[in-house]
Amino acid sequence: MASRRLSSLLAPSFSSSHVVASLRSLGSGYKGFRGANRLSTAAAFEEPITPPVQIESTQLLINGKFVDAASGKIFPSLDPRTGELIAYVAEGDAEDVNRAVFAARRAFDQGPWPRMNAYERSRVMYRFADLLEKHTEEIAALETWDNGKPYEQSLNIEIPMLVRLFRYFAGWADKIHGLTVPADGPFHVQTLHEPIGVAGQIIPWNFPLLLYAWKVGPALACGNTVVVKTAEQTTLSSLYVSKLFHEAGLPPGVLNVIPGTGPTVGAALSTHMDVDMLSFTGSTDTGKIVLGMASKSNLKPVILELGGKSPFIVFDDGDIDKAVEQAHYALFYNQGQCCAAGSRTFVHERIYDEFVEKSKARALRRVVGDPFRKGVEQGPQIDSKHLEKILEYVRLGIEGGATLITGGQRIGSKGYYMQPTVFSNVQDDMLIAKEEIFGPVQSILKFKDIEEVIRRANNSRFGLAAGVYTQSLETANTMMRALKTGTVWINCFDVFDATIPFGGYKMSGQGREKGIEGLRSYLQVKAVVTPLKNPAWL
Repeated sequence: MASRRLSSLLAPSFSSSHVVASLRSLGSGYKGFRGANRLSTAAAFEEPITPPVQIESTQLLINGKFVDAASGKIFPSLDPRTGELIAYVAEGDAEDVNRAVFAARRAFDQGPWPRMNAYERSRVMYRFADLLEKHTEEIAALETWDNGKPYEQSLNIEIPMLVRLFRYFAGWADKIHGLTVPADGPFHVQTLHEPIGVAGQIIPWNFPLLLYAWKVGPALACGNTVVVKTAEQTTLSSLYVSKLFHEAGLPPGVLNVIPGTGPTVGAALSTHMDVDMLSFTGSTDTGKIVLGMASKSNLKPVILELGGKSPFIVFDDGDIDKAVEQAHYALFYNQGQCCAAGSRTFVHERIYDEFVEKSKARALRRVVGDPFRKGVEQGPQIDSKHLEKILEYVRLGIEGGATLITGGQRIGSKGYYMQPTVFSNVQDDMLIAKEEIFGPVQSILKFKDIEEVIRRANNSRFGLAAGVYTQSLETANTMMRALKTGTVWINCFDVFDATIPFGGYKMSGQGREKGIEGLRSYLQVKAVVTPLKNPAWL
């Protein structure tokens, strides 16, 4: 899901001599929902609603215990609605990664998890899913408070999906097995599918808990142990649910969580000689660095889910109002902070002008405001640095000759709110059509025929996903095979079922997450060959 710009290289650090565990949120309690106005600029000026949750876990999780960072450092987790402090969180570094990897290695080599009956592993994971479901409201509130996404999105879509993902992978735990293989000669040959060992997992800020499930779920189902690096912008929900995992009966050392920055925690995981595999979700540029570090250390295998510049292609044979809504959703979901976002909207020339006007009208109707307010569609961007990056792309779009038809500005001065933005007359060579903006900026391009749009859609270094809107089965069949992307959505977008594998072509990554393909990265295959004497049959 994610280019999620994993970790800022310039994140501030704070030192403290007192115990990080004693630091708590500045406020608690819940004032309830109030309805949102359609005036997007007004919503950002209203008094923020106090989230219905208290902060409990702010330390590192190592070997089943919450502990301070070895350095004593902490960093602030900020509310993107206001830029104000939510809580201080322990900031891990290389020494903490060493402690966590040591705990994970011991749990794998000596602990009960990989030796446990697979059915018992699944029962622990099922109990965890039940606890997630029981605490849905608190978890959703943490996810929204830390990230800025609408509470209704967290509550009704993402946390139920989190539960579903863990139940899905729990169901796989006792169904992983090898094969008996025929050989040319008197031999008994079998394959064993074994856990790979200690998995390092680097999680982004745009979908903290969903990506936590995509990575932790299959790793633990296969019998591995893990060390998770959370993004420093969004640590609180992962720490909260990891505590629930231990309440469900997870043995110490199996799951370790180290909040921190990319250059410290991310680099330490990538280069660690005792980490057996790595899964990274983030930008393509950072993914290259991670892959290089992994290869120069112990040549650990790496799953990479990287950036995207996904085309959403609208043909002229369908309901234009539905197409406008689908394209709007494909781009603006999660404040546009989605790696698979349909950020290149290709529209057939016969309906282009009408589509542009209706897209402008839909963007103007989009409700922006406090994500805890009922009816809000778009909350703040993740932080000030990212908001400024989006605004810079808007400036580049205008300077490059695209037509800004709505939006393009920050909303207010408090928090990180952005106007829903739409460009028309976008050309393929413009930066806004080539680079991942990762924000609420829609670029609408015009095409003449199917051959042209296939060529232009594929003319990108990315290949994560694509959307096609058409009523023609022939067109759909042609497009699904011609597009060089890991996912093609036909007359839908952002369908992320637990069973559907996700990953990219080209520079959008390597490997797959979710589905049965998501398990294979956490297993290694061993062939066992035994001679047969006087076999009754071969």
